[in-house]
Amino acid sequence: MASQTRSAGPTTPARAAAPPPPAPRRGAGEANDRPRSPEGRARQRRRNLWIYAFLMPTFVLYGIYTIYPIVASYWYSLVEWNGFSSEQTFVGISNYQAVLVDPMFWSSVRITLVFMLVVAPLRIFGAFVLAILLNSPRMPFARFFRTVYFLPVVTTTAIIGVVMRFVLDPGSGPLAALFGVFDLPPVDLLGDSDTALYAAALTYVWKFFGITMIYWLAALQTIPQDVYDAARIDGAGGVRIFRHITLPMLLPFLLIISVLTVEDCFHAFDLMQTMTAGGPFYSTEIIEIYIYRWAFAASIPQLGFASAAAVLFGLLVLVVVAFQAWATFSSQRLQKGRA
Repeated sequence: MASQTRSAGPTTPARAAAPPPPAPRRGAGEANDRPRSPEGRARQRRRNLWIYAFLMPTFVLYGIYTIYPIVASYWYSLVEWNGFSSEQTFVGISNYQAVLVDPMFWSSVRITLVFMLVVAPLRIFGAFVLAILLNSPRMPFARFFRTVYFLPVVTTTAIIGVVMRFVLDPGSGPLAALFGVFDLPPVDLLGDSDTALYAAALTYVWKFFGITMIYWLAALQTIPQDVYDAARIDGAGGVRIFRHITLPMLLPFLLIISVLTVEDCFHAFDLMQTMTAGGPFYSTEIIEIYIYRWAFAASIPQLGFASAAAVLFGLLVLVVVAFQAWATFSSQRLQKGRA
């Protein structure tokens, strides 16, 4: 009799065994943690020695021409020294007291702050408007205009000061010739104490306008294009996109650009020295020229007095930058609270 097999229904195939999980990959840090051979460690040390060897000239020059003068100025501010003799008389804080009671020092502080208040807003907000225009894809010749506005940045500041003295010369300068075409009397912008500072300030704005523009262009290019495209699909116009997308996303960069620009406004010695040398009647004597006059241009140089003024000038810059950072952070915190 043929044996009959009872069918118990459709058979299910046997489930294949799951493959083992892949071994975790070693990262770069873990790979470097593996013990190396003595030859590998020696090769790494030789590579590091070459790196330090190439960096050493920069470290040495930076230490000689930057770190050492800063540290030495603190010591010189405590002594009476003319810069020529080897005799240095310790006078303590007498130089600081003499600087603080000198009315010319406070006049140079006022002139420096006025110069900063004129230059910084023009550079920050003027360059912002120009960067918005040059960042637009519908702006023709945008690359050409970027290059044109950046060209003064790469030009030597002292040369620009000498050239602007010729341009603004009321006797033979191009500006006087232009006024003559319209039968207007020449104007001595650098010879008038009421206009010399503002003429130098506008020249300084033109000289460094391009670098602030580059800051804003770099900030604008961090905004994803997809955000703009999504806003246009939703029906937002140019004004709403600028107000609700561009401005909020650029606020973090405002602090950085403002601090860099304000700090840069305190370093206008080369331009001011070549254009006005602090004149007329000390109306453009910023703190840097005040320090230079006592340290190098006086009949009897006073290195200790000038060093004390330089230390106080550094403290002034720190106070202004700290106040600016605090004001910017406070405004951003207030805007977040309202949102």
